[in-house]
Amino acid sequence: MATIPITLRGAEKLKAELHQLKTVERPWVINAIAEARAQGDLSENAEYDAAKDRQGFVEGRIQEVEGKLSAAQIIDPASVDAGGRVVFGATVELEEESSGDVVKYQIVGEDEADLKLGLVNISSPIARALIGKEEGDVAVVQAPGGEKRYEIVAVSYI
Repeated sequence: MATIPITLRGAEKLKAELHQLKTVERPWVINAIAEARAQGDLSENAEYDAAKDRQGFVEGRIQEVEGKLSAAQIIDPASVDAGGRVVFGATVELEEESSGDVVKYQIVGEDEADLKLGLVNISSPIARALIGKEEGDVAVVQAPGGEKRYEIVAVSYI
């Protein structure tokens, strides 16, 4: 399996989710199944069906998170020194050429991406346009509304 880049913060978030699933969700589902079984006839028991469905979801998510963590290549952005180039984990301040709007994004892994928080997926069009560029360069992004041009104002590794 190929390695999946993830920041230190993203890995900690996945580990916390895994811990929650194993220590809270799984025992709750097991208890819910036991209570539903105690009610008797399972063929018409909606609580039992719901608990079994939830168990399938929880076990599937546990496997998914464990798989992601085992394939993860954890990168601490603070320890990255790319000489001012935009790389995975870098925080980039951009100025849109047409409007002058300034935005700040950190390039992160797929599971960490949240545009509202300024976290963009490494495989997103904007991240692909930025990778390898330096401060002062212009990145051209093919957006749904047309081509956008961003000047890289600053690159930091935090």
